Amino acid sequence: MRFIKYAAAATLLATAPLAAAQQLSIATGGTGGTYYPYGGGLAELIGNHIEGAEAVAEVTGASVENMGLVWRGDSDLALALADTVYQAHNGTGDFEGRQLDNIRALASIYPNAVQIVTLADSGIESLSDLKGKTVSVGAPGSGTELNARALLEANGITYDDFDPRRLNFNETADAIRDGDIDAGFWSVGPPTSSIMNLATTRDIRLVGLTQEQVAKAKEAEPVFAAYKLKADLYEGMDEAVQSIGIPNVLAVSSEMDEELAYQITKVLFEQTDELIAIHPAANDTTVEFSVESTPVPFHPGALRYYEEVGAEVQDHQRP
Repeated sequence: MRFIKYAAAATLLATAPLAAAQQLSIATGGTGGTYYPYGGGLAELIGNHIEGAEAVAEVTGASVENMGLVWRGDSDLALALADTVYQAHNGTGDFEGRQLDNIRALASIYPNAVQIVTLADSGIESLSDLKGKTVSVGAPGSGTELNARALLEANGITYDDFDPRRLNFNETADAIRDGDIDAGFWSVGPPTSSIMNLATTRDIRLVGLTQEQVAKAKEAEPVFAAYKLKADLYEGMDEAVQSIGIPNVLAVSSEMDEELAYQITKVLFEQTDELIAIHPAANDTTVEFSVESTPVPFHPGALRYYEEVGAEVQDHQRP
């Protein structure tokens, strides 16, 4: 496995120390997305504020792969899209017939936005314009592909209607820039580095969704929510663009030590400024967002923290 350089020496946090030093693995995603820097920031928080613990952020294929890593015990924590976590926990969708019933949540940490990117002069201005084109739907085993497929199929478009390519974020940006594909999907916390870099070398367009398309997507996937990409998010993006968003969940196994789960949840919400300094997506890392958005039960250690701060936990979020 490859690891980003976010391991950090442990220092004291004003909570009970762990019984022995632990090396924790955080499954993230590719280097061109938000999971990578966010997971690295979380690794720093753990190393800096939880006595006896260190962490490293692991480069992976993102959401779907990450659920398997946690389920098998190959990773201790994982970032994944809420719909992927829900399907894994309940044995539905891509996890039909293989329920990963040990999946628990520490928190929902920020919303992803589905971002459909093309070159400004491509002629692609709507979802239906993707028909007959060559389109990246995200890396194999990624939440991006799950979201792309769900959005398209909810609006009557299948992979038979275009030439699908399964590329990661950086590969998608490079292929759009080089003219090898016509458009690509990202499901990631905005802004993301791969689109930012593309926008510095080519004039790009973000393809917006209609209210009807958003409504159909929400009907197909209840975890979807309307989300507006702000103007000036990327170079040359003069107007806001309507899209959909999906919460991201920090998931662990039910077998994680309760005290460790409590300490990680506590440091996540009480040292958030350190995460914001690494990536602006952490501005949405709040207790309120977490209890509003998490679709699966919380780990008992996380639940202890939410109850301690007086959060209103929903019935389905209790183990």
